[in-house]
Amino acid sequence: MLSRRTFTAAVAGLALSPGLLRAQSVSLPDLRDTALNLPQLHAILVQRGDEVVLAEAPRGRGLAAAANIKSCSKSLLALILGSAIARAEIAGLTARLGDVAPQLIPADATEGVADLTMGDLVTLRGGLQGTSGGNYGAWVNSRNWIAYALRQPRIAANGGRMIYSTGTTHVLGAAIAVATGKDLRTLARERLGQPLGIDVPSWTRDPQGYYFGGNEMALSPEAMLRVGLMLRDGGQYDGAQVIAADWITASRSAVTRSPYSGLDYGLGWFLSPTGWTIARGYGGQIIAAHPERRLAVAITSDPTQTARSGGYFGDLMRLLDGPVLALA
Repeated sequence: MLSRRTFTAAVAGLALSPGLLRAQSVSLPDLRDTALNLPQLHAILVQRGDEVVLAEAPRGRGLAAAANIKSCSKSLLALILGSAIARAEIAGLTARLGDVAPQLIPADATEGVADLTMGDLVTLRGGLQGTSGGNYGAWVNSRNWIAYALRQPRIAANGGRMIYSTGTTHVLGAAIAVATGKDLRTLARERLGQPLGIDVPSWTRDPQGYYFGGNEMALSPEAMLRVGLMLRDGGQYDGAQVIAADWITASRSAVTRSPYSGLDYGLGWFLSPTGWTIARGYGGQIIAAHPERRLAVAITSDPTQTARSGGYFGDLMRLLDGPVLALA
């Protein structure tokens, strides 16, 4: 294990810009207290360079036990897509669903879904009414999640605006499974778990047996941190190239923008104006990397409570943009 020590910065610094914070002295105990006083937070790990500088789990099951990472799963799915493209199992981001996995498309699918590209799916620009939020329950109670998602009414063009929908990433996950001939659990373990030295437990399957693409995966906070480190270091971990460097670069390039948080969105990852690349899951699950400052962060939180941009998720972003950035 890497060495661990706690840190903090002045609580008042949360209200300041990162630039002002860097100019002030850093009080590590105060920063620790600020993080641990967030009532929904279960665990937090922060690594600067090669050193873990914060490792705390005031609630939840601890740093080594698996936690539901919710929609951080979408970002891991995007990494698996990158691995499939690098291996030529999928031709590229412009590959069409109708070519990659035509058997997934129901006869009564919404017109145009066969032309959806892998790029459209991974960036949540499928153009169909979403299956998240208020539509989530009916979707996951349907007999065929993929067919249900592909029958949704069209509300935008393929590759148009971002429409947050877990149905979109679930279709992507099934398409990757068809193209590779391996289920998502096997792919996640082979292409992320083994090279990162982390466990990827089994998770939810749909009625047809496809692993949930974009939700319900579980990782320990320690495993989440390793994903963040790999992302921070251009796809490398422990001297090995886990995900192609050009895919990591593309992941950090804005393609669209979230209508909810206002954050830019690349290939499955949110992008902050302050340089963070972020996987975000319901309740306040976060994997974050800041390559320029050599920082990686993993946060788990109560998965039963909301974490809106104007609420708890905003608190977490202020923590990242304030005292955490001030460490570098």
